[in-house]
Amino acid sequence: MKNILEVEKINKFLDKKQILFDVSFSVKEAEIYGFIWPNWAWKTTAMKAILGLIKPESGVIKIFWNNWINIEVKKQIWFMPENTYLYKYLTGREFLKFNWKFFDLTWKNLEKIIDELLVKVWLEDDGDKLLKKYSKWMLQRIGLAQSIINKPKLVFLDEPMSGLDPIWRKMVKDLLVELKQNGTTVFFNTHILADVESICDRISIIHKWKIIVSGKEVSEIKGWLEEFFIEKVSEK
Repeated sequence: MKNILEVEKINKFLDKKQILFDVSFSVKEAEIYGFIWPNWAWKTTAMKAILGLIKPESGVIKIFWNNWINIEVKKQIWFMPENTYLYKYLTGREFLKFNWKFFDLTWKNLEKIIDELLVKVWLEDDGDKLLKKYSKWMLQRIGLAQSIINKPKLVFLDEPMSGLDPIWRKMVKDLLVELKQNGTTVFFNTHILADVESICDRISIIHKWKIIVSGKEVSEIKGWLEEFFIEKVSEK
């Protein structure tokens, strides 16, 4: 498998303080990659640097073998932030149509695509409700539908299962596995190690602004991931 994402020695400063130190890792095509961390690891900052939302002071980032994120690259990726800020006076269905317009895609079969997405995230009975009437968990699920509406080759998810109960977490995990099976690469931040252990192919651990484990095969970890994680973090 080729590397679809390569991050080499990313360094970032905030208010003259360095918050990322030589962050390096790579992600392969059609894998689920877990980016795990204890508190205050600046994992979201690393993800935003990869996406070009903030500019690192140094380092190289390659997505689809490009050294920059141009329009063609943007059409093939999507990002779901941890805290979604959605338009509360749109319905779920209208919100998905609005996001569809970003990609300059044909409108053919759009209604069918939206229906299928609503079913995938278990909102088929709520598509015509205003987002202001959605619960936190419903907003999280419509945000997930938004993140895959363009059938991305690479999707970035920041805490996609945070706050969800076991039923909804299972739904999200099944969806991520389905994306992988259809050729999409999934990169997600989380601190829920059981979810990582059950669906991820490889992981990196970021701690105290540095990568302390990079590209570790989950299947090669002896014992529980929790024990491996605590051991590696304690070493640092």
